[in-house]
Amino acid sequence: MAPPERDERLTLGGAEIRVKVAGETTGGAYSVLEEIDPLDTPLHVHEREDELFIVTEGEHVYTVGDQVVEAGPGDAVFAPRGVPHAQRRVVPRTGRELVVISPAGLEDFFRGLARAEAGGELGAEVYAVLSAQHRITWLE
Repeated sequence: MAPPERDERLTLGGAEIRVKVAGETTGGAYSVLEEIDPLDTPLHVHEREDELFIVTEGEHVYTVGDQVVEAGPGDAVFAPRGVPHAQRRVVPRTGRELVVISPAGLEDFFRGLARAEAGGELGAEVYAVLSAQHRITWLE
């Protein structure tokens, strides 16, 4: 992983997303993001990506398919592509997690959202366009 001062930093809804390993450096095989004070994520499905969540701080609750998993520091939760999943924090907006994504590319979804927010253009239409481009279906 890159030293923290070299991480690409994205801001979205007050959360910070650090691109620790970009797909551009792995030939598209995988990427690694760090989410700091993450936003809760409603139930959704990725058509292309598997995600591995590794909790580094705080208490998190993940729903993967029909399983609900409470996770704390050191725990890992796998959400395979095609399986509905969601996540929330026990204490809203607290905690950190690393997210290993395979194949890479989902970091571009977050880059697009962060650019739109910075430009004052983030809204339902931007979410819909970026979600369609990255083959994400929101179920809630």
